[in-house]
Amino acid sequence: MKYFNLLSKFLLVVCLPVLFLTASIAIAFNSQWVYQRGFNKYDIEVVTGIEKSELKKASQELIRYFNSSEELAEITVIKNGQLFTLFNEKEVLHLKDVKDLVNLDYTALVLSSLYVLGFCAVSLALKPSGQGMILRKFAFGSLLTLLAITATGIIALMDFNWLFLQFHLISFTNDLWLLDP
Repeated sequence: MKYFNLLSKFLLVVCLPVLFLTASIAIAFNSQWVYQRGFNKYDIEVVTGIEKSELKKASQELIRYFNSSEELAEITVIKNGQLFTLFNEKEVLHLKDVKDLVNLDYTALVLSSLYVLGFCAVSLALKPSGQGMILRKFAFGSLLTLLAITATGIIALMDFNWLFLQFHLISFTNDLWLLDP
């Protein structure tokens, strides 16, 4: 029983950074303003010749796609008065891979949320005065999250290209992510 107790507390501490990370990713993938910010930052309207209203529509469709059961994204916009398919075949296949990662994120978010909530509920049911222990585990989990963010930030500052490459090599089993900008 002692080992189970230690393991369950350890899992809580580990689940918290997973919960924080997966929630952040889910929010980003579903936030219109994230896409709009990228369009503005990289002057996508000028670079592509696609009007801002069409880019907004495309980002809404992308969010819808990531949350749908559709296998492949089929997003069209109006460009120069003509209907235009936004993504080529390679990009569509890459978006499918990204969607698989988004779904993995959603699964990890649900599982980590359930574990954290379940741990808290069971702990408080067994020991109503156990809030202090739960808060300490939350503090450790939060500290672990901050350490991971700090380490990732330092690595990104030192060599963002290396970090970007490693992320893609770990996350994808093909080279579809090598897109022509």
